Amino acid sequence: MDIVVKGRKTEVPERFRKHVAEKLNPERIQKLDAKVISLDVEVSKEHNPRQADRSDRVEITLHSRGPVIRAEAAAADAYAALDLAQDKLEARLRKQHDKRYTRRGNGRLSAAEVADVVPGVAQLNGNGQFTEEQADAIPTTRIGSLEVQGEGPLIVREKTHSAAPMSLDQALYEMELVGHDFYLFVDSDTKMPSVVYRRHGYDYGVIHLNADEASSSAESGAGAGGALGG
Repeated sequence: MDIVVKGRKTEVPERFRKHVAEKLNPERIQKLDAKVISLDVEVSKEHNPRQADRSDRVEITLHSRGPVIRAEAAAADAYAALDLAQDKLEARLRKQHDKRYTRRGNGRLSAAEVADVVPGVAQLNGNGQFTEEQADAIPTTRIGSLEVQGEGPLIVREKTHSAAPMSLDQALYEMELVGHDFYLFVDSDTKMPSVVYRRHGYDYGVIHLNADEASSSAESGAGAGGALGG
């Protein structure tokens, strides 16, 4: 497995290159993805004094015979950023590894075996509905305007964040910084609530919400909404 270390508008010390080669253990990575071909490590530096706590950014791109996997992080120095980016990369590799393992069917139970293995599992009749005994035993809880049967798995959580308007580029930067697949922000150009999200590879999508158009659609009977995808 080849490891290529390069700097973007900055010099990469030889000491750091050696540290990358030791840190990104090829055997450890290949256990999670045997198809890996190479790793690109790109180091960049933010010269804004107000962002000193994340002035060094490290981006790791894994090339394999499968999909490209990328992880990046920023910290006060390149060594700390590398540690954070490596943790993100390995977490994504483990997630992908577990998906492949599950798809192969290892450890799966058939529907007929579930009742024998899982204590207290609900019993279904021939129509796929709860038996009368099971239906009566399931408690119903009301959470706001929602009615929930059983103990979940529904979690209702509400948060309010302050949102300074930002550009699309800044929103992409923030999304990658926190390692999420989407990021909610207020677009500084359109002043609209917007969501930027990851699609495939290096592609991104963005959704803008227009409150005026949504009101018009509601009045005419049309629904408003969107899904991350497409």
